[in-house]
Amino acid sequence: MLEKINWYKDWFNSPFYHILYKNRDLKDAKILIDNLIEYLNPSNQAKVLDLACGKGRHAIYLNQAGFDTIGLDMSVNSIIEAKVFENDSLKFIVGDMRAIPFQNQFDLVFNLFTSFGYFDNQEDNILTLQSVFSSLKNNGTFVLDFFNTNKVIKKLIADEVKVAEEIAFKINRKVADNIIIKTIHFEFEGEVYSFEERVEALTLSDIQGFAEKSGFLVTDVFGSYQLEAYHGEQSDRMIFIMKKANA
Repeated sequence: MLEKINWYKDWFNSPFYHILYKNRDLKDAKILIDNLIEYLNPSNQAKVLDLACGKGRHAIYLNQAGFDTIGLDMSVNSIIEAKVFENDSLKFIVGDMRAIPFQNQFDLVFNLFTSFGYFDNQEDNILTLQSVFSSLKNNGTFVLDFFNTNKVIKKLIADEVKVAEEIAFKINRKVADNIIIKTIHFEFEGEVYSFEERVEALTLSDIQGFAEKSGFLVTDVFGSYQLEAYHGEQSDRMIFIMKKANA
């Protein structure tokens, strides 16, 4: 059980994670962030948390847009790399999304590109949202961007091979016990490696339930980076806009 719970620590800290996903384009991130900023219209003095920030691509862009930004991630290696980009209004820290070390500090918290649902225990999902709630100022906003589980499962590709930096990553995907599991096998310098990614097959109602239990009011759910309306079978994303009401 420990191995399942901690898969994200091993994989996200691995240099191979960044090799496999090195071609992730910042273009989509910029489109989403630009549209969210236009929609949310935060003040220039807004303080922002990029939760599960990885190497900081979203946090850096938010900072370039003029916001005082902190990026938080569990991966020590990712934060080490992100810290190269720090300045007076951009900082990166190692931390657990279930225990954000700030209280009433942020106007906006972003959790983007399905950086949620990693835990086998659903109580941890609620704990995460409660932690976000506590970190926000009154009337603060939480943006949770998750893939549209309905469409992901319908379009699931069971087996494929992706080659990056001359490494052939053999990828298998399946759904078991309401978890979308991606198994990644490859060889490097004569060694055989195997990693897993495990994301809960969370539905719209699941996440709305977590939000309600955590004190949030869900004000909108969008289905794309262009902030189009969500449609259960067609949309690519579930982008939740949650408000922390006056306490």
